[in-house]
Amino acid sequence: MTSKGKPSPRSAVKPLSNEQVALLAKSHHLVDPTKYYPTGPRTPNATEIAGQNPKATKRLLDGCSNVLRAHSRNYAWGLEHVPENGPFITAASHVTMYDVFVPMSALFHMGRRPRYMAKAEMMRWPIIGKWFQLVGMQPVPRRSGKAVEIEMESIDILTSGRPLTVWPEGTLTRDPLKWPMSMKPGVGVIALESSRRLGFQVPLYCAVTWGAASINHWWPWPRKNVVLCYDAALDYSDLLKDSDSWDEEPPIELADELAERIRERMETIMSEIRGERPPSAGYWDYPTMSRKPRRELTSADFTK
Repeated sequence: MTSKGKPSPRSAVKPLSNEQVALLAKSHHLVDPTKYYPTGPRTPNATEIAGQNPKATKRLLDGCSNVLRAHSRNYAWGLEHVPENGPFITAASHVTMYDVFVPMSALFHMGRRPRYMAKAEMMRWPIIGKWFQLVGMQPVPRRSGKAVEIEMESIDILTSGRPLTVWPEGTLTRDPLKWPMSMKPGVGVIALESSRRLGFQVPLYCAVTWGAASINHWWPWPRKNVVLCYDAALDYSDLLKDSDSWDEEPPIELADELAERIRERMETIMSEIRGERPPSAGYWDYPTMSRKPRRELTSADFTK
């Protein structure tokens, strides 16, 4: 079964210009996420590295890094937020399949080895599908009716002390202009329930990648600019105040609220990276395949 609709073509958006990257460099310290410890010396998580097929992981990382460098000029800011130890959640944007490899490469180069919730079809890709299995990809059989089992497995990963990366849109964005679309509530369930079980708010970071939508992968030259922002931890402590009174799962309205906060934050970050404001008509709602009005935001929510 395939996802609804198709992503818009490359021509729907403009490449990320050198001028916009220069503007971002004035506000942020941009580093190369395809190189080891781009933010400076740090202690890699030796236990995670040793426990996740280190040889296969290094080969995959080296191969991904070479492809990324050949296809794009890569920049990132905010990677200093990546914890050296303990569980955390990365909620990543999903404009293109590049949005899988850029944050993965960045987190691996920062010395962490997250588990990844990724569509099961990727496991059947020639050669690289086997690598994905070796380095911690967790296959998600989409539209299988197994959402609860997938959420529980994700929670188990976090409560065991491992980091987890998810793409909460569930598929490539269907927004015609490639802005973040509606998020599935599963990311909220995972964050809230793992926090309740652990007794503390599990750090949740939004990772937004932009620029790859303009890459022609058959002929990627001249290379396009690709920028990743690894944002500061999103505070959702207010949603955990009554967690002792929850039933077996967090209330769905709280999961929906956290998912919407993630979408709003991703939209704000992408607005800064692109140097554009999102469509005034609202955000793209995947279930209805139409725009819905966004919640009232002040002008301060978007970086000019």
